[in-house]
Amino acid sequence: MRLVMIGYGFSCAAIAREITPHCAGLHVTARGEEKVARLRGEGLDASRFDGTFLSDGLAQALAHATHLLVSAPPDENGDPLLRTPGFTPRAVPQLNRIAYLSTVGIYGDHQGRWVDEDSVPKPVSRRSHQRLAAELAWQDLARGTGVELGIFRLSGIYGPGRSAIDNLRAGTARRIVKPGQVFNRIHVLDIAGALTKALTGNTSLGILNLTDDEPCPPQDVVAHAAAMLKISPPPETPFEKADLSPMGRSFYGENKRVSNARIKVRLDYAFRCPTYREGLIDCLGAQAA
Repeated sequence: MRLVMIGYGFSCAAIAREITPHCAGLHVTARGEEKVARLRGEGLDASRFDGTFLSDGLAQALAHATHLLVSAPPDENGDPLLRTPGFTPRAVPQLNRIAYLSTVGIYGDHQGRWVDEDSVPKPVSRRSHQRLAAELAWQDLARGTGVELGIFRLSGIYGPGRSAIDNLRAGTARRIVKPGQVFNRIHVLDIAGALTKALTGNTSLGILNLTDDEPCPPQDVVAHAAAMLKISPPPETPFEKADLSPMGRSFYGENKRVSNARIKVRLDYAFRCPTYREGLIDCLGAQAA
């Protein structure tokens, strides 16, 4: 497998650590020259990509790629790779498998009810509308080329360095309570595990939710993390009195429970962190290491 990753962030770094032994070649991209230099310093084959042009290095990597993973977010002009001059199916002649990282935000608000991959998308936020448009664009490309496409709809991502454990230690954790509100989450270990299995296998993919087994109120996660640290949790704050940014407040405007049943069956995937409890144990252990 010769893999190109478009957009190298928290999730892709975890995927790269796991999938590299399966790769004959791995090329990654970042928006800024400073990050590209850092990635090269870490031994990665990296190039700059911001959605305006294909560098010679990226064009050459795409020409030899058998697998493509797209993590870079779309904007008002669409998916950054699909809109880039010079990117057409002829730019990736050896490609046979694409993984696109999307979001469960495309489902919108379901007032706490369960949704699955057959639920009709009802995006609310602009960023979710843009993700859904990007999904459709990648589906169009896949249909036109016969390339296998997996669309992975991710819930809230956490892991070592980005968890309730870290927020409590930094003094930034909050327990905001909105009755009936639940959030869905996914540990970065399971993003790495599921994507590695999807990209190294030959199973038909389609649309797959990547989220753990237990949607739950966000304040429960903070309280559990505090108990693990043997400290008092922050006091509960009613949602109506919480000082939240517009983006933070928008998350509370969507309430749903996202099913992961399909990905377990289709990929024969067993979650490493099926709930936030196992995930927080991993985060705590990573800090102690």
